[in-house]
Amino acid sequence: MRLLFDHGTLVLAEAPELKVERVPGLLWDPRVALFRAPAFRYPEIRAALLDYPSPLRDEVRPSELPEPAPYAASALRAYQRAALLSWELSGRRGTIVLPTGSGKTQVAIAALASTSVRALCLVPTRALLEQWCSVLRAVYHGPIGCLGDGRRELQAITVSTFESAYRLMPRIGARFELLVVDEAHHFGSGVRDEALEMSIAPQRLGLTATPPSEPALSRLGELLGPIVYQLGIADLAGTWLADFELVTVQLGLNALERASYDADQRTFTEYSRGCRRSDPDAGWQDFVSRAAQSPEGRAALQAWRRNRHLLQFTEAKAQAVSLLLARHRDSRSIIFTADNRAAYAIAREQLVMPITCDIPRAEREAALRAFRAGSLRCLVSARVLNEGIDVPDADVAIIVSGTRGEREHVQRVGRLLRPAPGKRALIYQLATRATAEMRRASERRHALATANVAAR
Repeated sequence: MRLLFDHGTLVLAEAPELKVERVPGLLWDPRVALFRAPAFRYPEIRAALLDYPSPLRDEVRPSELPEPAPYAASALRAYQRAALLSWELSGRRGTIVLPTGSGKTQVAIAALASTSVRALCLVPTRALLEQWCSVLRAVYHGPIGCLGDGRRELQAITVSTFESAYRLMPRIGARFELLVVDEAHHFGSGVRDEALEMSIAPQRLGLTATPPSEPALSRLGELLGPIVYQLGIADLAGTWLADFELVTVQLGLNALERASYDADQRTFTEYSRGCRRSDPDAGWQDFVSRAAQSPEGRAALQAWRRNRHLLQFTEAKAQAVSLLLARHRDSRSIIFTADNRAAYAIAREQLVMPITCDIPRAEREAALRAFRAGSLRCLVSARVLNEGIDVPDADVAIIVSGTRGEREHVQRVGRLLRPAPGKRALIYQLATRATAEMRRASERRHALATANVAAR
């Protein structure tokens, strides 16, 4: 029997009398008259075939990439050592959940060094791509491959954006034995899951501060492995993470904003109330699908979108940002918004540097270096700074608005929790009274699940 890698799948050739029920994941492909399986099932398929009476010729792994170079020794904190050990004892397959700022990347580098195999590290953004490459260059004594942001360089240790991995995995999925996925919560419920399915890597490490809920969590367990180690902000704050204070600033709407908000809220509520009566168990996607089929439903959805857009950056929020920046002019502050529109409006009004997906990589990196050096005191971002970007010197955050609920909030708070001597971070979340923002603000506070959040 011959086992081959074919465009992100495994193909078993010359196996005419195979009992397929004895080999997990194999299906008959009538197009080529061969058995086929997803590439991520490689370890169990290979093990099953090796136990089969017929001899197996494994032609899956090419030898095009060099052996990995050594790594410089690095010290791990106690909980990082525990996380690495838990992953190793779980067969080097699983997901580690640690708060933002706790050094998940250092755990990943320790895993790379301990396995000493060819590895592909996946990250969600171009900004994180550059940050991972920079961190690896400091500890790895060989060339670093890079896939994304206009580069296509393969090495024994390669970092790739999710999007590049999705496009290239049909060709490179058999070249790496270890798959490391940063911000792994992005997977488990979408078409990009195929990027993980098309890799044969038997060793897999997922990293996240905010694991998804079911059913995405189970799917992530299938693709990367189950959660093998988990700590929250409360477990590390004050020792390995900075102490922090969360202040909810309640704001109002001006007369025109309130009239517009209330009118659109009535339109949406009247329609949604009728939908709940007729189908109380329907979810949000069911509601959207039904609403799109009638003029009344489409009007209700448009009203909901207008209100969400209105609350993202009200007149009172603009005034609050100005006041808070003046109060903390000597601090290093990050302002978070829900979209680029609000980020650019704040950048113009306050003369601060925006960090968005539209900013070229070189300009973005220069701005982050200036912020770390202290020559820039404030940054405003819609999404780019939510995940992974290292801004250890920030000590004030102003969360103007968000769109992704509790997970986004935990990620944003974590931007400020990288420790420093005597540091106590201050996080302001702006919420508009008598709107859905107040409920969401309460849910976000609860999501932090920490005893050292001081309510005001």
